Amino acid sequence: MNQPPPLNENFSTTRLLTKSQPVIETKLEDPFATVLLLPESEGRQGEGGLRTNGYFKASLRNKPLITLVTVVFNGEKFLEETIQSIINQTYDNVEYIIIDGGSTDGTLDIIRQYEHAIDYWISEKDNGIYDAMNKGAKLSSGLFIGFINADDFLYLNTISTLVTGFIENEFDYTFGAVDIYGLYDEYKETFFPINNIIYWKESYISMPSPHQAIFIRINLFKEVGGFDLRFKLSADYDLILSVISSSKKVWYFPDSVGVFRLGGASGSYDTFLENFKLLKKHDVGFFKRNIVTFESLIKVFIINSLPDSVINFLRKINPSGRFKKIK
Repeated sequence: MNQPPPLNENFSTTRLLTKSQPVIETKLEDPFATVLLLPESEGRQGEGGLRTNGYFKASLRNKPLITLVTVVFNGEKFLEETIQSIINQTYDNVEYIIIDGGSTDGTLDIIRQYEHAIDYWISEKDNGIYDAMNKGAKLSSGLFIGFINADDFLYLNTISTLVTGFIENEFDYTFGAVDIYGLYDEYKETFFPINNIIYWKESYISMPSPHQAIFIRINLFKEVGGFDLRFKLSADYDLILSVISSSKKVWYFPDSVGVFRLGGASGSYDTFLENFKLLKKHDVGFFKRNIVTFESLIKVFIINSLPDSVINFLRKINPSGRFKKIK
């Protein structure tokens, strides 16, 4: 068997490792029973990381373990930047899990290059991004869990800020701002969270916070059932609706947590049509669901039809103030 590479304590994911395997107490019927490794599956392309070499982590006094999960499929273009933004966090106790959906480009080469600083990675086919995220949650040993896309990245003090905030103001989940970059890495604007949960919940129009800034206590994540796989595009929206219904203990990051790159299916016509079914799950009345869906589809049509200069002007006069240029 190959010997694991020497540990480099310069990384946020390798400073507080232990050879003591954690004791996991779970019920067999629990769909989110915690596991250290995923069971063998047909067509698996590989797995690895610190756990497979007998290194583990746990929450410590005043140093809770924070789990970050990246789900990726053919993401070689930006994945290395994502990984570096996590393993170079200034905080000491970070757990990093990568779930790859069976990439056919250079993604696995990048993952293997950094597996000495990744707790666990696996490459196999899945049933979509939210299925992969649920896999990551099952592997989590942290107090909080966050999901970072393979084309986004965190600023290096984000997790330190999160933990300091938790020690000073115990909470169940977080909201915060992110900086939005274009396809050529140019800064576009900053997307801010809503500042009033009650008001937002009455309108049901958009995500209350960029998902990169949402960190949820793992127990609460599992309590609300994780990502509902019936929703292919909006399961994150469904999750945060459930979280808000279960707890009002939210904390706001004082500054942007990282970068979101434009692209993907989020905000498409299909997304808002799916939201119509999603809002029914959350007992939103038929009339309100129709109004919200119609308004959302009109907004997508306007964004897809008007030039960027007009869209930027409309956002400037948007009373919600959730999109602002600050640089």
